[in-house]
Amino acid sequence: MTHDPKTYRFFLMTVDPVHVGTGGARLGRVDNPIVREPGTNLPKIPGSSLHGVIRTYAAHRYGKPQCAGQGQQEGRKHCGRPTCPICYTFGYARDREGGRAGVVAIGDARILLFPVYSMVGPVWVTGPLALEAAGFGSHQVSPGKARWGGTNSELPTDKPLNLGWLMVGREGNFPSITNASWEDIPEQIRNRVVLVSDKLFSQIVNSNLEVRTSVAINPETGAAKEGALFTYEAIPRATILWMDVVVSDYRDKTPWQNQGIIWKAYQDNQGEWHDNDQRGGPLYPDTNNPSQPETINGQPRGWKSPIDVIQAGLEWTEHLGVGGMGTRGFGRIRKLTACPVKADGTLDSPCPNEDDAHGGTEDTEESSP
Repeated sequence: MTHDPKTYRFFLMTVDPVHVGTGGARLGRVDNPIVREPGTNLPKIPGSSLHGVIRTYAAHRYGKPQCAGQGQQEGRKHCGRPTCPICYTFGYARDREGGRAGVVAIGDARILLFPVYSMVGPVWVTGPLALEAAGFGSHQVSPGKARWGGTNSELPTDKPLNLGWLMVGREGNFPSITNASWEDIPEQIRNRVVLVSDKLFSQIVNSNLEVRTSVAINPETGAAKEGALFTYEAIPRATILWMDVVVSDYRDKTPWQNQGIIWKAYQDNQGEWHDNDQRGGPLYPDTNNPSQPETINGQPRGWKSPIDVIQAGLEWTEHLGVGGMGTRGFGRIRKLTACPVKADGTLDSPCPNEDDAHGGTEDTEESSP
């Protein structure tokens, strides 16, 4: 067996405001604040929140909804099959029958570029630590100053620029970044980037979060409920985030035979393919599960690696979202690109296409929820 952990870096963009709350109300600027990193005070989307929704969405796309939850309810237990994309990727628990750990770890989604209003329209603010952590090299800027302009920039270079309430002077050009992942960020955003110090970055972000006010409705009168006014904050739309997904496939099995069409991965019911003497049987059709997977060119959705399952679940966040306030139009996130991370922590440049990066199948007819 060969154990070769791999890290993939995903770059995301919020399509709607995103609210992942701290779990309760408190006194402060807003009643319902969002989760933040303790060291920088920057908002983030916790990896645990992303892990849950990605597993759920992937389970439905592969026709395995009973494998989405905790697996403890009668009739909703994880199948535990070695050929199941959900149980193999995320692990499973089956009461007295034991369980198995998953092979992926999903990190927090952290802010890279944050939209702020200015006199010349929207700009996207970033900091040296944010750029370096995301794999875009080391950059410097003086305290109280900012860098913008340079090749293809749409921002004026002959006068100071306001970032919300804060006016900053220009120190020089924003550094040129040639990494392929940077090129996958929309051009309208890349041409309006402003680099500020890490201290200013945190203050600018927290001063320009989206804050909304809502009130509970009395179901009997249909009017506002007295004393039920509350405020909540969210990461605004068009924010660029990044997250790491580590695939540590200690099981090192090959249930994704036959060009990734997993429904044929175990055709021999006599048990030629084993996983600790667990005999799987054909995955599709599943007599215990009437839900069937998405079809691509008339075939059930396939997978060759756990990263394919992550991709499948993440794609639905653009439709169904993550976090709270979903009925208020919050939560949708779009995947921009995904790139392997090299051993030295830098990104592959140029990024290979996704099929080459993780051995996935080509989705020529993508379904939506």
